[in-house]
Amino acid sequence: MNNAYFQIMLPKNEPVKAYMPGSPEKEALNAELQRQLANPVEIPMIIGGKEVRSGKKEKMICPHDHQKVLGEYYVAGEKELLMAIEAAEAAKEEWENMAWEHRATIFLKAADLLTGKYRAKIAASCMLVQSKNLYQAEIDIICELADFLRFNPYYVQEIYKQQPSNTDGVWNRVEYRALDGFVAAITPFNFTSIGGNLSTAPAMVGNTVLWKPSSTAVLSNYYFMQILIEAGLPAGVINFVPCRGVDFGNVVIGHPNMAGVHFTGSTAVFNGIWKQVGENINNYVSYPRLVGETGGKDFIFAHESADAQALTCAMVLGAFEYQGQKCSAASRAYIPESLWGTVKDLLEKEIGKVKMGDVSDATNLMNAVIDQKSFKNIQSYLDYANESKDAEIIIGGKCDDSVGYFVEPTVILAKTPTFKTMVEEIFGPVLTIYVYPNDKLDETLELCDTTTSYALTGAVFAQDRTAIIKMAKKLDHAAGNFYINDKPTGAVVGQQPFGGSRGSGTNDKAGSAINLYRWMSQRAIKETMVLRTVVNYPYMSEK
Repeated sequence: MNNAYFQIMLPKNEPVKAYMPGSPEKEALNAELQRQLANPVEIPMIIGGKEVRSGKKEKMICPHDHQKVLGEYYVAGEKELLMAIEAAEAAKEEWENMAWEHRATIFLKAADLLTGKYRAKIAASCMLVQSKNLYQAEIDIICELADFLRFNPYYVQEIYKQQPSNTDGVWNRVEYRALDGFVAAITPFNFTSIGGNLSTAPAMVGNTVLWKPSSTAVLSNYYFMQILIEAGLPAGVINFVPCRGVDFGNVVIGHPNMAGVHFTGSTAVFNGIWKQVGENINNYVSYPRLVGETGGKDFIFAHESADAQALTCAMVLGAFEYQGQKCSAASRAYIPESLWGTVKDLLEKEIGKVKMGDVSDATNLMNAVIDQKSFKNIQSYLDYANESKDAEIIIGGKCDDSVGYFVEPTVILAKTPTFKTMVEEIFGPVLTIYVYPNDKLDETLELCDTTTSYALTGAVFAQDRTAIIKMAKKLDHAAGNFYINDKPTGAVVGQQPFGGSRGSGTNDKAGSAINLYRWMSQRAIKETMVLRTVVNYPYMSEK
């Protein structure tokens, strides 16, 4: 019996550990890296709380050393996906009706397990299978994921508090129900925190979920699934089903009880899901909620008053951290002629210091891109730039997949503002720069706003406040996350809710209450205390 109101206090962001040489966290992480390299694992599906194995397996490798096998995972087919749907439906009633504070406690406990007992294990898995340096792994799979697990229950609490007003003799109230069906979570390789958030956010408010992790991030995603189970997640609430995208689409997306899709990935794939839902709209029990964060062609736009050193720092970190494989990564920049000479020299100097290699070497800022498909795609853009008269590769440009999938940090100077690499998403360590005349600021802002179909992140650099106001206004709809004098990456839960519009998604802002509303279905209740017993209205007494 809940004869009390329970309160979750506003969380604080998980502190980022320094991993200094000789520190306890560094020693633990190094030991865990060696342990996982020496002990390949076999990963089952988790359906209805049980380990399930199929007749098909795929290997998990280190992108920075593709001969090193970290293990294998079982791949779900139609049979296993139907089992997962059945398990989600079986778990739905009890989970939805569980008191919200008990649901919340599971995820709060998972955050503590993640940041404590399993910190080294799960960080090492992210480094090895996704080729992230220790800092990138720390801010992703530890800090951001823990923040999602702590802030979202707080936001749920605050939403549940929102109730309508009453009148004399009437008590109005609103219940925040789960959706009518199950939710499909489709998650990317580049952030395990996104995988964790996309699967858990709908579950926090009573939904049951089918979770399809990226095939190149199964290891770290699976370890998080294990944490959820240890934290007390009931069987069938989240079902972990690595599988081919086409099978997930055929079996899950078109299922009549599919109530929503929580997606992060490419614009093309999300468009395909949206189209499939539209074609099947008459078959669904309810209109599915489609929430997606997709591609980006994120910009840095400099005014002539910008600080050249700060601008250069933002360009290097924004474009090349995690090999440019962030949907928020800077991939195009607009630099005024008056600054270009200085900025070019600084770029050459700073990029010349960047080391690239194995994740176990903490001096490497960059590691490998995720797989051979990505490597070949990036290489094709560099070949195109090399062969074009409209662009020049001025820094980097070399690729080597002999040991791992390594692409040098690359800067392309575009002679036209609509050159291919200024327009299309590459998802690699490639930054294209267009140098504009100082007196063409307005025209170049217009180009920045209209050149691509995306609107995810962007940054402007200026010391002139009037220029900042002008640039921010002109680029009002060009980015869902807009930065002033900072790089366009690194959004923090509780500080910068993340998401974009146009071709970059539905802008439902992960890490905010806005996203959680999408997984709720309100029921408004009116209870009359003073009962009406007369049919006629007073005005009807007129003779």
